[in-house]
Amino acid sequence: MFTERFLRDKRGASLTADERARIEGAIGEVKTIAPRTIIARAGEPLHQSTLLIEGVMSRYLDDRQGLRQLVAIHLPGDFLDLHAFPLKVLDHDVATLTSATVATIAHAELEAITQDLPELTRKLWFATLLDAAIHRAWLFRLGRLDATGRIAHFLCEANARLFSAGLSDGRRFALALTQADLGEICGLTTVHVNRVMRQLREEGLCSFRASLVEIPDPLALAARGQFDPAYLYMETVPDFLSNAKRPRS
Repeated sequence: MFTERFLRDKRGASLTADERARIEGAIGEVKTIAPRTIIARAGEPLHQSTLLIEGVMSRYLDDRQGLRQLVAIHLPGDFLDLHAFPLKVLDHDVATLTSATVATIAHAELEAITQDLPELTRKLWFATLLDAAIHRAWLFRLGRLDATGRIAHFLCEANARLFSAGLSDGRRFALALTQADLGEICGLTTVHVNRVMRQLREEGLCSFRASLVEIPDPLALAARGQFDPAYLYMETVPDFLSNAKRPRS
């Protein structure tokens, strides 16, 4: 089932079997895309939205020198451009970071869903609003945290999101990103990322080798990154994050 990771039972808006079947039936194409491939460019008309089945994808903006700032990372189970359905064009590019398998759903099919199934429409809206909540957390991370805090926060977020998709046990997960990718996510140079990852490893908070992330003490890493999972709207916060809260002034 291509939609098995989308709004799984650990998220606040789980799909019924009939709703999942309706989305499955709306899928027009499933394909695998090579790493570092642009699938949508800013300003180009779009007539379909994309569900990520496997791999990692990104949304990003380029500055005038062509340097890239990642503004979102998408993981398996993410419906990464539902907002393109009403907008029809995006203000950013979308690309794969790793090899990725995606399913596409035509906007005409999404239109039929909105007309026929208001409850499923609400859940698709929930997924879009969840993207917005994650974006606000990224603004906080870049604007308020130091370099170590930024990386710690991002790795905690990735852990929680992958746990919701059934791809992390809470302390160990695969994440096929490079240090350059982490730099673009966290607004840091590759040299700075390397220094921070060494610090996290020496402090026993996190190791990241050969695309495998291991977090011996998720709460300690969450404290270092001021990570509070509330913005992910998980139906039940897992035990390994149950006491994680961002400090309040």
